[in-house]
This record gives sequence, structure tokens and C-alpha cells, in this order.
Amino acid sequence: METKHDTQAVRLDKLQKIKEMGIDPFPHHFQITHSFAELHEQATALLEQQTTVSFAGRLMAIRDQGKVAFAHIQEQQERFQIYVRKDAVAEKQFELFKLCDIGDYLGLSGYLMMTKRGELTLRVSTLTLLGKSLRPLPITKFKEIDGKTVAFDEVTDKEFRYRQRYVDLVINAEVATVFQQRALLMQTIRSYLIEQRFLEVETPSLQTIYGGAHATPFVTHHKALGIEFYLRISNELYLKRLVIGGLHRVFEFVKNFRNEGIDRTHNPEFTALEFYQAYADYEDMCVHCETIWEKCALALHGTTEFEFEGKRIDVKAPWRRLPMKECLQEVAKIDFDAMSDADIQHFMQERQWKLEGNYTRGRAMVLFFENLCEASLIQPIFITDYPKESSPLCKNHRTEEGLIERFEAYINGWEIANAYSELTDPIEQQQLFEEQVERGRGGEQETQPYDADYIRAMEYGAPPMGGIGFGIDRMVMLLANQSTIRDVILFPTMKPENFDS
Repeated sequence: METKHDTQAVRLDKLQKIKEMGIDPFPHHFQITHSFAELHEQATALLEQQTTVSFAGRLMAIRDQGKVAFAHIQEQQERFQIYVRKDAVAEKQFELFKLCDIGDYLGLSGYLMMTKRGELTLRVSTLTLLGKSLRPLPITKFKEIDGKTVAFDEVTDKEFRYRQRYVDLVINAEVATVFQQRALLMQTIRSYLIEQRFLEVETPSLQTIYGGAHATPFVTHHKALGIEFYLRISNELYLKRLVIGGLHRVFEFVKNFRNEGIDRTHNPEFTALEFYQAYADYEDMCVHCETIWEKCALALHGTTEFEFEGKRIDVKAPWRRLPMKECLQEVAKIDFDAMSDADIQHFMQERQWKLEGNYTRGRAMVLFFENLCEASLIQPIFITDYPKESSPLCKNHRTEEGLIERFEAYINGWEIANAYSELTDPIEQQQLFEEQVERGRGGEQETQPYDADYIRAMEYGAPPMGGIGFGIDRMVMLLANQSTIRDVILFPTMKPENFDS
């Protein structure tokens, strides 16, 4: 049985023969006249006028019949048939074609014809090798059975597909579709925010003090300065500095890095969107959030409804608003306010739920919600009015003691956005940062460090503001119906491989 290395040796031998023919197998340029879409759109005129056209792409299939051959060329996940005759191309070019393999890039010129089967085809007059493939592609084979196209030898090894995404994109057209949808989603969001007079900005990835979220950072060392830096876990505090500085509506698509586990919905490097608006509060962020989701669903699907893993979800605005305590009452039948601290702790002990660090009612309430309610929140909903202990960066609730004006948006049981009426009192912010430091000393693993420069910025005066953060990867997962975050990140984080050359 021929091994992969045997196949590569054959291709290397062909490469040498091509060079001996005086042909450069890796040329610099090729002039293209039409895309595949344009060939189909203009087919009638091109056929009638026998217009010479040129295109390029990767050779994906060959049906060789001696002096003639049919083949398929792929470009941008689309395929086009070509027809090569020995007497229609130069002898040297036909000899070159015989040395071509699946995976090679070809530049082709000729005129269009229609086959007996009615397939638009290029009758090749000139052929140029644009890039020799030295490693065979794991091509999927298809066969018609009872009128249906059935795939054989389909590449299903996820490890292979994630590590070699360049191959995955070649052989699985649906993969490219997901990332085209991702790009459209981000363009839609950007257009909306620009229409709303937000300014797109950039903030540092390397930070001397990390903050803006509860997460463990990655640490790196700057040799010239001789100090440690952190890869950002959030851009929140930098964006709020900009609002303080007078850029009253700012947004950023940002790469965040969190030193955490990898699972279905978490990758250590992920894409987030955050934006902040002066003179706004968390109610304004609700409207932005539901509007963005509605616009993205319409852009991708033409409707606000979409399917995810068999569930039909509708993101049409407005979404339901439900305070956390009412959610516990409605979903878990628990009146949290009626429970004593002893009742709460007994309830937790029975279920072996544990809080890192010291017990507080507020932190316990969040734990109750996460364990008893989150999974049931399938349709879009805003869970509002969190306990004060859940964030040190949020304003107190205007009417409810012990609560803050925060919401998290949920779809399919996943948190997909987090928003605050942002805290703008520097004295209270300083106190809350100090409490976070103490909570860290008390055993909590993920607390906010003290950021003296952020306090200084607030002391110059900050307007009321609302802010929100979106997880873009989870948003793409839901709207593109992908079951794992790795399927919506082109190059997900993975362990080093034992490289097979």
C-alpha cells in the first residue's frame, strides 16, 4: 500500500520533471478576467461570442481519458469544470497537465462550451501551473445513490481539521460559510454602532494591571523594562477612560485572553465586543443589545428566527426583562429573600455547592441562579438587578437595596452579554477595589486588582454611562448553528502536536 511519504516522493519527482521542462512551478502572477459567479451570470453572451476568458483555482478532480480530460477547478469554495484536449493546447502544456495532481493551482484560459449534460465548461486553450502541491489533500469522494449524493471517505477528524484549518477550508465548503457568516455578523454590528455615532478605537493588549472582569490572566515578561505584563482579560477600564476623556461613544472588537479551561463554549483567546455610551444606563444597553441581535439574525437568515441544535429561537426585539430574584422564584420556586443565611448555607451544603472565599448572601444568590436557572433560559432574556457583590464596577440600584443595575443576556442557557449602569463615583470605586483586594486575600481566585490610574481618571470627573460586553464567538455559534466554539474560531487553542513532516 502506498504511504503518504511515497505519494509525496512521487509529487517531488513530478516537480523535478516540470522544472526540467523549463517551467517555473511557482510563478509570480496570473491575470484573471472572470470569477466563477461572473462566468455563470454572463454565460449566454460569453457562449454566443466565444469570448476568451481566464480564471485560476485549485485542481480538485480529474477524469482522464487519454488525449482528453475533464477536471474541476475550485476557487472560493466554488467549482467549475474544465475540458482539456491534446490537440487544443500546446504539446508542452498538455505534457504539463499530465504531471499535475489534485491540489495544484492552475491558471486557465479558453472559451466556454456547454457539455451534453448541460454543464457550463471551459474549453482550455492555455494552461499555466501556478503552484505545485507536494502533499496530497484528503479528498472526499462522492457517489450518486438512489438520486442522492452520498459522501465517502469524509474527513471527520476534528483534531486534524482544527490544526490544519487550511485543509479543512479546502475540503469542507460549509466551514468557509461559517466564517463568511462571522464576517457578515461583525460588519453588521460595526455598521449599526457607526450609525449610532460610536467611534471605533483600539486599546492595549499588554497591560501592567489587568481588570474589567473576573478572570485569571496570562502573564508575560518585558525584557527591556524588566517588568511583568498581563494579556488583557477585558478592555473595559480603558474604554471607560476614553469616555472620561470626552470620547462619549466608543466601541472595540477585541481579543481577550483568559487563563482558563477549554470546553464547548470557552477558548483561552476569544473575541469580544465592548461599547460605552455617556449619559446612558443599563436600560439603554438592553435596547442596543436586542437591536444588534435582531439585525444580525436578519443579515444572516433574513428573519429573526433561527435554529440551534433543534431548538427554534427568535431574537425579535423587545426581549423579556426579569430580575434575578424573580427568576429564582419563577424557575426554581425559591423565595430567596424569605430564606435565612442558615437556610441558604444548608441548601448549598445539601447540594455540595461551594463558594470560594467568604460567604455572602449576594454571592450565594448568584450561585443559586447559575445552578438552578441558567440552563432553562432558552429564548432571549435579560436577567437584571444582580446582587452588589457580583461586580465592583456597577452603580447601585436606584430603588432596591443591596442590588446593582446590571444585566446579563441569555440565549440557549448561555450568557451572551453583560452590561452595567457604570459606576462613576471615584470614592465608592476606590472602596470597592479595596474590598476586591481583601476578597482575594480571603480565598477568592478571581477578583479585581486595585487600579490606581483608573481611580485617578475618575477623579477628573466622569459622566453617567452605560456599557456592555458581547461574546462574539458564542454569538456566531448560535446564529451559525455550530455546537462548539472551536468551529467558529479559525485557529482555536490546542496542545502542541507531535509534528509529522
